[in-house]
Amino acid sequence: MAQLLVLSSSSDSDPVLPALELLSHRVRQIPAEPAQLVNAPNADAIFVDARGDLVSAKSLCKILTTTGLDAPLLLVITEGGLTAVSVDWGVDDVILVGAGPAEVDARVRLAIGRQAHEPQSTRIQTSGISIDESSYSAKVHGKPLDLTYKEFQLLHFFATHPSRVFTREQLLSEVWGYDYFGGTRTVDVHVRRLRAKLGDLDQLIGTVRNVGYRFNVYDEDQAGAARPREGSPRAER
Repeated sequence: MAQLLVLSSSSDSDPVLPALELLSHRVRQIPAEPAQLVNAPNADAIFVDARGDLVSAKSLCKILTTTGLDAPLLLVITEGGLTAVSVDWGVDDVILVGAGPAEVDARVRLAIGRQAHEPQSTRIQTSGISIDESSYSAKVHGKPLDLTYKEFQLLHFFATHPSRVFTREQLLSEVWGYDYFGGTRTVDVHVRRLRAKLGDLDQLIGTVRNVGYRFNVYDEDQAGAARPREGSPRAER
């Protein structure tokens, strides 16, 4: 028996996929709104209701896939809407709204089974930050960060080299590449922007005076605040 999450913006009291009502899976439905995703319950598979508003459904699918989805994504759609679905939606499968219980159950089992056998994406969990290398996405305390590609690369580099001090020249070489001709001020600008987006975790990227920057490793206490690990040297801001 799987835990299934249905995302729908419909105010209709009828079930999004009637066949689910006839199966033994646990089903929970929440509004198909980005704000609802922050506290969405865990699920073995996620259904997006695309019976009506295809544009909103596509946008929601992209949000789900770019923020690092841990469950297969299935689209509930009418036969007429099939022509609008393409690979850039990022869904794992489509199910017609009139599909029978046996078909729906089979698609759910296959989608969950495929994901279980796929190589797991490389994730980094540290100091309240979660980084997913496969989707180029990062989260702070579970909330997605809106990062540019270079900001993501910089955060990823810091997180994979904790406590090491890097000069601006080294960061330019490692993150921007040897063929980059810009000055070291580029590093300062990106660090400042990245700190602003990290919010209360901005001190994760510490300044080492007259040298450069380093990633400070923190432990989170029960209240969710961050504190330096015992014995870890403090960096200046």
